[in-house]
Amino acid sequence: MNNKIRLGISTCLLGENVRFDGGHKLDHFLTDTLGQYVEYVPVCPEVECGFGIPRESFRLVGEPENPRLVTTRTNVDHTDRMLAWAKKRVQELEKEDLCGYIFKSGSPSSGMERVKVYDHNGVPAKVGVGIFARAFMDNFPLLPVEEEGRLHDPKLRENFIERIFTLKRWRETAGQKQSLGTLVDFHTRHKLLILAHSTEIHRAMGKLVAEGKGTPLKILYEKYQTLLMQALQLRTTAKKNANVLQHMLGYFKDQLSPDEKQEMLEIINQYRQELFPLIVPLTLMNHYVRKYDQPYLKEQHYLNPHPVELQLRNHV
Repeated sequence: MNNKIRLGISTCLLGENVRFDGGHKLDHFLTDTLGQYVEYVPVCPEVECGFGIPRESFRLVGEPENPRLVTTRTNVDHTDRMLAWAKKRVQELEKEDLCGYIFKSGSPSSGMERVKVYDHNGVPAKVGVGIFARAFMDNFPLLPVEEEGRLHDPKLRENFIERIFTLKRWRETAGQKQSLGTLVDFHTRHKLLILAHSTEIHRAMGKLVAEGKGTPLKILYEKYQTLLMQALQLRTTAKKNANVLQHMLGYFKDQLSPDEKQEMLEIINQYRQELFPLIVPLTLMNHYVRKYDQPYLKEQHYLNPHPVELQLRNHV
């Protein structure tokens, strides 16, 4: 991939002093590790909406589905001002070619989930969504989104990063001259990756592509993208990955000795029981793919969906 993946991000996570108390929430994984592969488009709703630094803090009050944004001390309601700004900002972000967004957890403007909402007695419950975050997610329902706190969970981190890298490859494919052949090629290379997320959607996508001749290309591409992003939203599991690995093993039935085959099956089975990480069976599988120059598997993004430096498949 030539140009970097563009991600929206809460400005404070990059170390900028934009928070209500004049501080920041620098996240080193986002800046130092993931930052090597992405270009961030920073957004700070409060500052961009015209509130100063430092400023009185906000909180969400009222109905969880439709809360008000109110200052904590003086009780001034700034909901309409924030909503008007958010609507405009989301339209601007449509031009940024974003492949995802990283929100600030717990923020009344930018929290993706479980934001405190205070009832009329002043009792908080973690049931809300930040006002800008909601506007963004409503506008970009298929775009991968996460919060910096959740990205410290290895499985959530892997899922998010796999989605942004796959979406980037899809955008590059969709940006070429559109044809059924181009779509078939993309689907062929991503088949096992999709299968590791959902057998049902994998089947639906196969059917869509196979019957693609009768569908106008624009509609075909749109339907395909929707299914692709829906599939990747579903998390992989040890069981799903083990099924994909066993499927791959079938491509070596004439090459592997009974001993090699048995060893591979044992490793897959131990991985299925979560005794060690996915990187272990994948390393051996990659070895056989190279050794026997297996043409179909060599093209599969499942084996290398994102840079190995991100160490995303090393967790049990």
